[in-house]
Amino acid sequence: MTRKSIIIIGAGLAGLSTGCYSQMNGYQTHIFEHHATPGGVATCWKRKGYIIDGGIHFLMCHKQGQSIYELYRELGTAQSNRFLDMTSYCRFIDEASGRSVEITRDLGLLAKDLEAISPADSRIIDDLIAGARAMQGTDMGDMGMSQPQELLGFPGRLRQMWNMRRFFKYFTGRYAKSAADYGKTIHDPWLRYIFENMFLPEVPVWFILMLLGLLADGQLALLEGGSLDFVLPIEKHYRNLGGQVTYGATVEKILVENDRAVGVRLADGSEHRADIVVSAADGYSTIFEMLDGHYTDVEIEKRYKNWKLTRPLVMISFGVAREFKGEPGLNIIKLEHPFTTGNKAIDGITVRIFNYSDGFAPPGKTVVQVMFETEWDWWNELQKDRPGYEAQKERVADQVLERLEARYPGISSQVEIIDVATPCTWWRYTRNYKGAYEGWLMSSEIINARIKKTLPGLLNFYMAGQWATPGGGVISSLYSGRHVVQILCHRDGKPFSIVMP
Repeated sequence: MTRKSIIIIGAGLAGLSTGCYSQMNGYQTHIFEHHATPGGVATCWKRKGYIIDGGIHFLMCHKQGQSIYELYRELGTAQSNRFLDMTSYCRFIDEASGRSVEITRDLGLLAKDLEAISPADSRIIDDLIAGARAMQGTDMGDMGMSQPQELLGFPGRLRQMWNMRRFFKYFTGRYAKSAADYGKTIHDPWLRYIFENMFLPEVPVWFILMLLGLLADGQLALLEGGSLDFVLPIEKHYRNLGGQVTYGATVEKILVENDRAVGVRLADGSEHRADIVVSAADGYSTIFEMLDGHYTDVEIEKRYKNWKLTRPLVMISFGVAREFKGEPGLNIIKLEHPFTTGNKAIDGITVRIFNYSDGFAPPGKTVVQVMFETEWDWWNELQKDRPGYEAQKERVADQVLERLEARYPGISSQVEIIDVATPCTWWRYTRNYKGAYEGWLMSSEIINARIKKTLPGLLNFYMAGQWATPGGGVISSLYSGRHVVQILCHRDGKPFSIVMP
């Protein structure tokens, strides 16, 4: 019997996952990727002996016994990577007062440290720590992630609720509020800042509790080899399963005949046909450009008009001829002297120090990476003036280095390379709409939304990735590809199978 063919748009995590599970289940796939390398947002690049990692900050559920570990294993990346347990999540620093606090996996110690900041908030702190403890032992696969919502059915939803019964209350009421809204009940401004910025101010409180619970369980990890080392074994598994991938191949249009997706046309004018098309690419480009907006409804139109996007970033990486032994890998600094980029005042920066592995820099040297949120429109307009754009990148790097010098005296003279990525960089390499590297903003409302992986009126077409699965990140992207193939197998009346590497 002839195998059904699938064209997959995008070789990011979702596209590679779709490809792997499709090949496992008897479909013949071909991935077309705009960039020259796999991974999408989860990637690295080299600069004069330094490796700049612009992707995965940490990995969840990396140990055996977790459903998500099995997901990593099915895709071949668990066997090929060394995961380094995180003993602390980050350190918060207030430049004005000199205060700092480390978010440690020891929840008892964390409670004492937070209560030392604000004894008046002890009740709230105890409540949050109790919630983090309740989240310990969570298997995220039991939270409905292992099956697509389209196939879960009423019995599946009941089973999901039963599995979540121990901590179900933490997904409702005040814990369903955003961190920013919940933070209004915190008396101390510094403690409020810490809580609101532990991830994003818009995420629901339960997400922060889950992070702290995973940290306490030793289920948050750093990647010793970086993001690309996580991605390449998945691509290898995909190729070993017989999958084909073409890089430097930008899809311009999805070909449609009689309201059926039948293939794609690339920027070079070539056309490629298949029985099924799966877009694991940017959602806006897919729906409104590749398909010319012909297959939408009121719900989709409202989503792309009204839903908030992940705010884009400026990321500045410094190759420094210096070691940073004993420094936490992640530091969130509230600046005493903010600086301005475009129309936005920057009052806080995130500093990643890649001192946990020897693979990112030559011996005795370190990559120090600074990130802060910025505006898409301002950078997008600025890039039309290339000299002005490059001058602004240099100015921002100088401003950031000045702040680092105050924190790490002497660093300015030790910098060997500077790499600046703007929202336009993310768009150029990943085509993510307005530089939104994780798609939709993880707000309390959006993270619980259910988005169909099909479009109204269009047959033989599916979507995977962060635009089809609110929340973004590694786990959602990998599961979204798995879900598409589970739906295909159900549609075609055959069991869903796993072929281990």
